[in-house]
Amino acid sequence: MGKTIGHHFTKLTAAVVAGAIFAGCTAVEARSLMNSVGIQLYSVRKQMEKDVPGTLDEVRSWGVKYVELAGTYGLDPQKFKAELDEHHLIAIGGHFGFEQWDKDPEAVLREAQILGLKYVGCAWIPHKGDFDEATCRHAIEVFNRAGALAAEHKMTFFYHTHGYEFQPFGDGTLFDLLVNNTDPKDVKFEMDIFWVAHSGRDPVKLLAKYPNRFVLMHLKDMKKGTRTGLLTGSSDVNNDVTFGTGQLDMPAIIHEARRIGVKYFFIEDESDNSEKQIPESLRYLQDLK
Repeated sequence: MGKTIGHHFTKLTAAVVAGAIFAGCTAVEARSLMNSVGIQLYSVRKQMEKDVPGTLDEVRSWGVKYVELAGTYGLDPQKFKAELDEHHLIAIGGHFGFEQWDKDPEAVLREAQILGLKYVGCAWIPHKGDFDEATCRHAIEVFNRAGALAAEHKMTFFYHTHGYEFQPFGDGTLFDLLVNNTDPKDVKFEMDIFWVAHSGRDPVKLLAKYPNRFVLMHLKDMKKGTRTGLLTGSSDVNNDVTFGTGQLDMPAIIHEARRIGVKYFFIEDESDNSEKQIPESLRYLQDLK
């Protein structure tokens, strides 16, 4: 092979390889989102209460393999884990009551170990009226203790945002107080994008503000026209709509979440139409560029 021909061949080969690598990376990036998407089983809570095996069949038929738990629907943890295994579903995380974390966190962790969870969390801090500083500071104590214990058991503790935490406090909010006074190593967060937006906050900006704290995300779109700026943590369940039909900027939120390293995305559709909407939302995510 002559020098000139060899030189051009080398350049051509490099270009082809580079193009293949680029194409491959693009494909890997597209796949990696779906490889980290699961379903929060609370989305099909009514169905689970009536028929656990049948509902898990349906969830698996949607093409997902990861789930997040919110209870075991009357089954003991061993039996529930067996059902998940039989349906080839992997429970990544689970929500447990604040009172459980406060009174007997070791019992929570024993159950979580049986279920094979990597992430163990809390989705609601009980409070009367507006969420206040005293309640927040008690939660900080509970979460720091829970986080340290979870770490000892090779699990990660997290708190799931619900919107009411954004009560004004000092130069920021009580959510800032919660984040800044919990151990960043042991206490992580799961952003529910609906509830963050419901409170009037921008999920993208909040992810950027605390890039090392959010490891999980609840994906749900908000019906157009839904009122925001509320700190109630409460909304009509049918304000959850198919991704891409609501008022949240799903591509921007997911892009930022992936940029900062969110590990898993769980679709949580609390609406009466979840069985119809979840497959549609999954198709939306598959087509997301």
